[in-house]
Amino acid sequence: TSPYLLQHKDNPVDWWPWCPEAFDEARRLNRPVLLSVGYAACHWCHVMAHESFEDDAVARFVNEHFVAIKVDREERPDVDAVYMEATQAMTGHGGWPMTCFLTPDAEPFFCGTYFPPSDRQGMPSFLRVCASVADAWTRRPDELRTAAADVVRQLSARSGTPGGEATLTVAMLDAAAVELGKEHDDEWGGFGGAPKFPPSMVLEFLLRHWARTADQRSLDMVATTCERMARGGLYDQLAGGFARYSTDAHWVVPHFEKMLYDNALLARVYAHWWRATASPLARRVAIETCEWMLTELRTEQGGFASALDADSEGVEGKFYVFTPAEVGPVAAQLFHVTADGTFEHGRSVLQLLDDPPDEQEYAAERARLLELRSQRVRPGRDDKVVAAWNGLAVAALAECGVLFDRSDFVDAATSCAELLTDLHLVDGRLRRVSRDGVVGAPAGVLEDYGDVAEGLLTLHQITGVRRWLDLSGQLLDTAVERFADGAGGFFDTADDAEQLVRRPQDPTDNATPSGLAAVAAALTSYAALTGSPRHRETADRALGTVAALVERFPRYAGWAAAAGEAQAAGPLEVAVVGAPELARVARLATSPGAVVVTGGDSPLLADRPAGAAYVCQGFVCDAPTVDPAALAQRLGAHRRD
Repeated sequence: TSPYLLQHKDNPVDWWPWCPEAFDEARRLNRPVLLSVGYAACHWCHVMAHESFEDDAVARFVNEHFVAIKVDREERPDVDAVYMEATQAMTGHGGWPMTCFLTPDAEPFFCGTYFPPSDRQGMPSFLRVCASVADAWTRRPDELRTAAADVVRQLSARSGTPGGEATLTVAMLDAAAVELGKEHDDEWGGFGGAPKFPPSMVLEFLLRHWARTADQRSLDMVATTCERMARGGLYDQLAGGFARYSTDAHWVVPHFEKMLYDNALLARVYAHWWRATASPLARRVAIETCEWMLTELRTEQGGFASALDADSEGVEGKFYVFTPAEVGPVAAQLFHVTADGTFEHGRSVLQLLDDPPDEQEYAAERARLLELRSQRVRPGRDDKVVAAWNGLAVAALAECGVLFDRSDFVDAATSCAELLTDLHLVDGRLRRVSRDGVVGAPAGVLEDYGDVAEGLLTLHQITGVRRWLDLSGQLLDTAVERFADGAGGFFDTADDAEQLVRRPQDPTDNATPSGLAAVAAALTSYAALTGSPRHRETADRALGTVAALVERFPRYAGWAAAAGEAQAAGPLEVAVVGAPELARVARLATSPGAVVVTGGDSPLLADRPAGAAYVCQGFVCDAPTVDPAALAQRLGAHRRD
């Protein structure tokens, strides 16, 4: 089920998958393990494979001295998390490809990332590293085993959530917004310097914080960042969709791989920005991003593929960049294609820094360049379906579908939810991946349960189908039963999952919401939809364990902070029965985390007379209203002006 592993099947390196048999072989031969971790859309993973893993001399040495294991980090995020923590502890940084040397008991004693084929810029060659490790294992094996065991002990001592049990308060959320204001780049948007990653979870928090407090600074940060990202090279100006990150601080030159999770998260952020401000740019980008997911990533089974590569024909970005001669003078001016270029070899990444003066001319030039680009060799696609990321896609498509009157988006969300629940849910437990309609062996991790539950809860609110609510409750109950750490937090793997050298537990957001935050957010919504105090109390405890993280380091806890805003606001529970105009107003609610149902089989609709809207909090309701303006004021939707 891993295109990444399949890319390496013909390497002269004798790769093993991650499995007990590989470590048995290492023990039998008394050899260290070479662990290489990457993913299919990783540019430098391809580079290192071509330079080293496809080299016969390197392969001979590796095969003679090591048991080599190749892991797809997207299939096995648990394995990746454990050894990435070791890599960062040993080197001060991390990334992919990740290269680790382990004892036959899987304990790491030397870690790094990319190693070149020859000594370069202070980096030793990969073969030199392998030779040094092999020599050390021959001469000092006991010393290496002792060091490896010490690494595991030190990492295990770091485990647990950072703040113990506390309460996530509105004062902490206010402090988080202030801290983000200090770190925000007010000219170019985003946080910090290059490289800049799209801060999806933080943007969602800031939108919710503004909705609760009317803090204009929070909304301004969202507007600046979202506009800069959408107008720069990070966003594909021809086909829609966002690249993984910008290599510079101005969003000009991206790392060209495109990931499902980024686009699912950003589609929802732009939809919520539009809901708050009625920005035409926000609306266009949200819709185009959803269309891009449907066009480029949808699989035959109704799920969504993981990513598009950065490379085509072995060259990074070749599919996306242009020269002035290729585009012509009108398009060159529109999309800022210059003679000097913004990328390599005088080529430019397309940008749309201003609204075009002539919409018809812009549309014609855009269509012409898209047709021109379609004749190029396309980047490869990693077509495995990852449960968590597809859960994020379900939520984005369902919500954008109802906000922008796109039934095709809702239909796609429904098909994806059916795939996740019919194929990935095996004996009541989620599997992490599938490919071509075949479910993989890797067990679902915490983020899979949280993000799939989030998607199903959103889909339930849009469609009214009770099945999605019930299944989300089952997933959340499994998460609480199997992943809880006994102190309010959660481990990232289940209690019956494969035992690694330590059980991973990371409460911080990375490219996607942390598993803890995803589960806490879904628990909060589920409690609001069903009135379950047990689920709300579990969410409260989980968010309390990261309260200090939210307050002090909000860039790494945006999704938990967003869930905290929902709790601070209630979240509101809105039921509309047989009143389309009121339903539309309810869908535009900016109140943080509000749950809205307008039809179907939902506990919020039980015994409600038709023709009115009901706004509740903790299943205690205001008087019903038939006045759209009064409903808008109660929900915060009046701020859209």
